[in-house]
Amino acid sequence: MKQLVMSTLSAAACLAVVGCSTNGTSVSSFSTIREYTLRNKSGMEVRLSNYGATITSIVVPDRAGNPVDVVLGYDRAEDYINAVDRPYFGSVIGRYSGSIADGKFSIDEKEFQLPVNESGNHENGGRMGFDKVVWDSVANGNSVTFEYVSKDLEEGYPGNLAVKVIYTLYTGNVLKIEYYAETDKATPVNLSNRTFFNLAGEGNGTILGHELTINAETYLPVNDKLIPTGEMAPVAGTPFDFLASKPIGQDIGSENEQLLLVGGYDQNWVLSKGEGGNTYAATVYEPGSGRYVEVTTMEPALRFFSGNGLDGRLRGKAGKSYKRNGGFCLETQHFPDSPNQPDFPTTILRPGEEYKTVTVYKFGAK
Repeated sequence: MKQLVMSTLSAAACLAVVGCSTNGTSVSSFSTIREYTLRNKSGMEVRLSNYGATITSIVVPDRAGNPVDVVLGYDRAEDYINAVDRPYFGSVIGRYSGSIADGKFSIDEKEFQLPVNESGNHENGGRMGFDKVVWDSVANGNSVTFEYVSKDLEEGYPGNLAVKVIYTLYTGNVLKIEYYAETDKATPVNLSNRTFFNLAGEGNGTILGHELTINAETYLPVNDKLIPTGEMAPVAGTPFDFLASKPIGQDIGSENEQLLLVGGYDQNWVLSKGEGGNTYAATVYEPGSGRYVEVTTMEPALRFFSGNGLDGRLRGKAGKSYKRNGGFCLETQHFPDSPNQPDFPTTILRPGEEYKTVTVYKFGAK
């Protein structure tokens, strides 16, 4: 089977894959970094690394039963560690997924300063976010659990935060991701997973012909620093209307200020939530293969990203070049910059509370 190997780093940073059963989990370990393989009887396979609690591969069959890896990523662990421009392929994002304006927020009248990027904002947990750490991990049947303790003032965040993420693969090609966290000081928490999909197969052209539906009547416009303005704008009559399924590329080239700011889609949609539990968020369908993925979530927002930042420099599995619009993300989360925007749902977790959220990806073909 395929080996994930290191060419220049030590064995302590090496991943490998061993054979696994028809329905269950396997793991290979070299020191602290491990990769787990989950398989079900429906022909789906999910690979997970404890470096960043990362989804490194998802293999699902097409309408003819042909299995293909539909997740962008790498064959070598060192490429995840040293990736150009940090694409976060498949990783858990935290403590805070998305941007915090100027890297500042206040809790109970005390101000905190976080590391900032070239735009002057804090982005996706900082320089050493959850995507760049080695998590404790354990497999149990059809699940893998990852745990990490983020220390008080790590990347500037207050409180010791104990985080747990559980990936479970079910028959019917359902992948469930559960996120849990507890803290000893009030702190912002907004966990997510940033997997890039191409349902035609990773590295196989663009996703502009994929057909997308998003269950949202409003979205969050951003300013020139890519921070939400606070408005929840209607999607009706705009390129952001995906209430009815349409190709991702249909309106992506429109002369729309929000599209021009980010070079395509990279906004948050405000999901039309049902009562309690998981509600429907989005579906993407790829006509050529017949593959689709359907997303349900407890989160209030969906960040849809059309791979605008991919430019061909990143070479993924088997050396494939990941070009512009070569993958998409359906990232379930709370709103960006919520700690600074009182009209947004709160993301502050306090001692004695439990952070819990669940997102489910269901794959199929038709």
